[in-house]
Amino acid sequence: MTPSETEARPSEARQRLLTTATRIFYAEGIHSVGVDRLIAEAKVTRATFYRHFPGKEDLVLSYLREVHTMERTTVEAAIAGNPKPVDALLAIARSIAQGIQSPGFRGCAFLNAAAEYPTTDQPVHQEIIAHRQWFLDTLTAMMAQVHRGTADAAARHFVMLRDGAMAAGCLFDPALVAETFLRGIEGLLRINAERRSSESAR
Repeated sequence: MTPSETEARPSEARQRLLTTATRIFYAEGIHSVGVDRLIAEAKVTRATFYRHFPGKEDLVLSYLREVHTMERTTVEAAIAGNPKPVDALLAIARSIAQGIQSPGFRGCAFLNAAAEYPTTDQPVHQEIIAHRQWFLDTLTAMMAQVHRGTADAAARHFVMLRDGAMAAGCLFDPALVAETFLRGIEGLLRINAERRSSESAR
């Protein structure tokens, strides 16, 4: 085995652990999954696990950062592909609706994690708050382009509709939940766009 192959193995093992953790943590919860199971399913040694993640919490943080990266990529693609702010916000909403209807949907990974890590000074809880603040800030900036005066309230309304849809999607018909969510976002955007048009006409 060449030196380069030897160096590549740890990164491959780390990615395998992270991929395994992402799948199992999301499907079954975090506290219910032990290190032994993660090691077994990722097919790595215990020494390899602790070489990459000093403890389970380090893996949990990496899992949340991985999910954040995936969600951020989707949101940024929606914004980049839709120059008009209303279209970009609708594209973000459609991606959320698609996620609710996807196989294996189990709600919001961050809200699920928050239920397991409720203490505000925990690093995992702080990671959750950081993600949600990023999402809210992103929506607020987009809403400001629709109607600056109500941007903060509208962005929070969007987040609340999204959170409700994430919870309802696990309990009721996902297609119906997704459709209801999209109609709610369309109504929210229409109201704020009309406010801007009304003020411009004065």
